[in-house]
Amino acid sequence: MRIILPAHLKPHGQGFTKSRLVKGAGKAEPLFSEPRLSDFSLREKLKKMPWGFVGLVLLLSAAGVALLYSAGGAAWEPWAGKQLSRMIPGIVIMLGIALIDIRFWFRFGYWIYGGLLLLLLVIVGTSFGHVGMGAKRWLELGGVVLQPSEHMKIGLSIALACYFHNKTFEELGNPLRLVFPLALVLIPAVLILLQPNLGTATLTIFASAAVFLLAGTRLWVFLLAGIIAPFAGNIAWNHLHDYQKARLTTFLDPEKDPLGAGYNIIQSKIALGSGGLLGKGFGMGTQSQLNFLPEKHTDFIFVVLGEELGLVGACLLLLLFLLLIIHGYSIALHARHQFGRLLGLGLTTTFFLYVLTNVAMVTGLIPVVGIPLPLISYGGSVMLAFYISCGLLLGIAIHKDEQFGRPNLD
Repeated sequence: MRIILPAHLKPHGQGFTKSRLVKGAGKAEPLFSEPRLSDFSLREKLKKMPWGFVGLVLLLSAAGVALLYSAGGAAWEPWAGKQLSRMIPGIVIMLGIALIDIRFWFRFGYWIYGGLLLLLLVIVGTSFGHVGMGAKRWLELGGVVLQPSEHMKIGLSIALACYFHNKTFEELGNPLRLVFPLALVLIPAVLILLQPNLGTATLTIFASAAVFLLAGTRLWVFLLAGIIAPFAGNIAWNHLHDYQKARLTTFLDPEKDPLGAGYNIIQSKIALGSGGLLGKGFGMGTQSQLNFLPEKHTDFIFVVLGEELGLVGACLLLLLFLLLIIHGYSIALHARHQFGRLLGLGLTTTFFLYVLTNVAMVTGLIPVVGIPLPLISYGGSVMLAFYISCGLLLGIAIHKDEQFGRPNLD
């Protein structure tokens, strides 16, 4: 499969100049020349900033704080106040990343990936990881608790965009060209699965597959992956923890274990159903306020919204997410360099998969896999990762016409 883009979306140059012999000069010009450095002023960058995208991020972040305020019993503690204190610096970080020349991430993409991979190795292979809810997924650095698996999805998107940036459609027809990017994906996915974190590992693979497809990888590769998947799934099943197996086996019949593995989804459906069309009112949800609903501030925050503001409120939130995702894809496709397009598509697809998985999970369409709702669910590390992703998308929009050389590694 080859994706044909309109002429105005095709790369207009990668910053390379072929060697040519200048008559009478007696020497050849360099084979490759460095691209012209951007001379954008701060004012010009702010002018190019897609403020509509920023506004959507602010609206979703504010909605998250409001829902956490309600879930906490109409109080700032224990969740809403902390979320707000993280939201403000998160927005500043997002805008700061947006102003950085996009070629910075291109030049150091593999180094960023390597650093995050090292953090995953530290968590899995040493005793430094912080254990929570039966899994070792966090790392405390200087008083800050970081979840490297969430940030690895960003590092992986950058690394894949670096690799595929200069690869032609013909080159990607060679299976050997896919060995390196496949290793980039599978190594962190296995490490994340060992934490254990099945949901994040799965989404990491699916988001990466989207980058492979959009870069021009042949369809037979995905067909082959589909054939191998059942065998890999069988191996993965044998390494799952008991609670993960219970989540999957009770998916089709949660009533079989209503007080155990099926409790979460049963309470979630009760809360969503009781909300009706317009809901019970802000802060008036019985399932959430009386603590029948588990993990109401993280994985099941969407259910709090559905119970209190009903179908109308849930649809409005999903509309905001849809607008943000459409805007993200638009930013990616309008980049005139392959790196920006692939990075933007990878980041936006990850965002889309998180929203889709969380909503499908809490409505009982898929098993409960512990995936938060972006910018809404409580959690500092996850929230920071999404702000960084949004900052990179803004940076792509601002620097959509930049020219690129080669990444540090090929």
